[in-house]
Amino acid sequence: MKVDDKTQVSIRVPAAMIGDFERIARALDRDRTWVMLRAFRTYLDGEGRQLLDEIEGLDQLDAGEGIDLDEVLDEAEAITAAAHSNRRAKAG
Repeated sequence: MKVDDKTQVSIRVPAAMIGDFERIARALDRDRTWVMLRAFRTYLDGEGRQLLDEIEGLDQLDAGEGIDLDEVLDEAEAITAAAHSNRRAKAG
C-alpha cells in the first residue's frame, strides 16, 4: 500500500476520548486526525503486530509450511549431544 492511499472510515468513539484527542492535538498544534492516526500506528506497531504475526504463522501452518515439532526436538537433542561430546573431549 502506498503511503498516500487513504480510505474514509467512520467510527463511534466515546465523547471523552474525542475530547482527549482534541486536547492532545491542540497541545501539539496538530489536527485530531494526525493524533488518531498516531494512536492507530502505535497499536499496529505493538499489540497489533503481534496479532498479525500470529495470524501469518497460522496461515503458514494451514498452507503446510510448518516444521514438525518432533523433527525440531530431534535436531535440538543432536546439537546438545554434540556440544556435550565436544566439551568432554576438550576436558579429557
